[in-house]
Amino acid sequence: MGYHQLDELDEKILKMVVGNARIPFLEVARACNVSGAAIHQRVQKLINLGILKGSEFIVDHNKVGYETSAYMGLFLKEPEQFRDVVESLRKIPEVVECHYTTGQYDLFIKIFARNNRHLLEIIHTKLQPLGLARTETLISFNEAFRRQVPVDLDLNDESEE
Repeated sequence: MGYHQLDELDEKILKMVVGNARIPFLEVARACNVSGAAIHQRVQKLINLGILKGSEFIVDHNKVGYETSAYMGLFLKEPEQFRDVVESLRKIPEVVECHYTTGQYDLFIKIFARNNRHLLEIIHTKLQPLGLARTETLISFNEAFRRQVPVDLDLNDESEE
């Protein structure tokens, strides 16, 4: 994967929009001492390069009835069926993340359920039929914090060595 050379203006823009995706471009332009058009062009460049990937509202899962958050390691009966299993996982709305990993698991997922009984139902009716040998589940009591990766120009310098 290639890294893209970012300048100080790109870094400042990234820090501002990551902190608040709804910040008006005019406000970013004022803080950066450039025109609104320049900010718009830079943000579009960052989107085109794949550095910025859209913007989103974050739903508080507890407030919409999903009280159980769990991480689950999946062991496949037939590991050559990765693609089919991943496509099937995409169709399960409660599965919100899926990762290929190193280590003991074939796949690692994050899942939200209304409660522990609902989680068990999802495991038995939606996950086990996918061809899983077994699963290991870690239930999260509470998310301590979540954040974006830091934007730091020093990373660009290291990739050139």
